[in-house]
Amino acid sequence: MNVAIIPARGGSKRIPKKNIKNFCGKPLIAYSIEIALESMLFDKVIVSTDSEEIAKVAKDYGAQVQIRPDELSDDFTGTWDVIDFVVDTLEKEEHIRVEYICTIYATAPFLDIRYLKDGYEKLKNSSACRAFSVATMPFPIQRTFRIIDDRCEMFWKENYNKRSQDLEESYQDAGQFYWEKRDCKSSDAFFGKDSIPIVLPRHLVQDIDTPEDFVRAEYMYKAIFPNRFDEWNEVKQKIDKLDKNINLKEGNIYLLSIDKNIKNETYGKGELFLRPVLVLRKLGYNYFLGIPLTNKEKKGNYFYKFSYRETDSYAMFNQAKTSNINRILKQHGKVDKKTFEDIKEKFRNFLC
Repeated sequence: MNVAIIPARGGSKRIPKKNIKNFCGKPLIAYSIEIALESMLFDKVIVSTDSEEIAKVAKDYGAQVQIRPDELSDDFTGTWDVIDFVVDTLEKEEHIRVEYICTIYATAPFLDIRYLKDGYEKLKNSSACRAFSVATMPFPIQRTFRIIDDRCEMFWKENYNKRSQDLEESYQDAGQFYWEKRDCKSSDAFFGKDSIPIVLPRHLVQDIDTPEDFVRAEYMYKAIFPNRFDEWNEVKQKIDKLDKNINLKEGNIYLLSIDKNIKNETYGKGELFLRPVLVLRKLGYNYFLGIPLTNKEKKGNYFYKFSYRETDSYAMFNQAKTSNINRILKQHGKVDKKTFEDIKEKFRNFLC
C-alpha cells in the first residue's frame, strides 16, 4: 500500500493559521491534498494534525485525518516522528502493510504531479531508499560569505576570482515531497547516497515561512498559472453554445461539466471538468437542480451515503446547484425509487 502523509500542525507563529490561510482562492493545504488525490498514486491520503480547524478543511478536500497526540504537537517535534507515528498506527490498528510513504508538505502549492510520479517510479525501480524534490541553488555557494562585527568574511576565499560557470553546481531541498520505501533501511543522511534527487525547475520552488514568502508565492502562482481558471471559462463558452435535446429525468445521474474548483467546492475532472450529478428536481425544460456525487468518504450533515453501482457514494448537499442541460455529457446511471425519496427527504432536512 502507498500512503501520502501531510503533516499540518496548527500552531504556526510567523504566519497564523498558515496551513489553511487563503492562497489564491483556497486554503494552502488544499493544493497538496488535491494533487495527492489526483495523482492516483496513493491508497490513502492522510493529514496529520493537532487542529480541528485544519482537520475540517482537510476532510472537505477529500483527505483522511489523524489527530496526533499532544506529545507530537509541540514546536520541537520532528517531521519524521510524526510520519512514523502515522505509519505505525496504520500497521498496528488497521493491519495495513505500508510499502511506500510519501511525505508532502502542506505548504506546497506548486507541487506538480509529473515530478511526484517521477519520484515514485525512480524509487520503485532502484535500490535506493528515498526520493525527494530538489532544486539548483540560484547562486554559487562557493562564493558565499558571513558577516562578523559588521564586516564580511568569505567561507572560501580561494573562489573569489573564479567564474560562476567554473564552480560546481549545488542543490537544495525543494521542500515539497519525500518518498520512502518502508522496508529499506539506511544509515546515511537523507541528503545522502541512498536518496534519489528529483530536480524541479526553480520557478516551481518557494519556501513559505514568513508573511513576505507568502505574498511572493502568491505573485509567483498568479504569474505561472494565469489561465488556470480561464481553462474552465473556455470549456463553458463552448458548452453554452450547444443546443442539446435531452429527456431529463429526476433520479437519473448524469456526467456533468460542473466547474473548476473555487475555494471549498468539489470540482470536475478531466478536460471537460466532469463529475456525476444526481438530478434532484427539473426546473423547466433546460434547467435542473443537481447534487454532485463523490465516492470519497464524507461524514457529517452535509453529505448522504448511499449505494450506487455496488459501491458507496456520497451526495454532497452543500454543493447542490442549478445547471443547464447543455452541461450534460451523457447519462451515468440512476438510483432506485426508495433511495431517491430518501435523498430528497435528507436534502429537505439539510435545508431546514
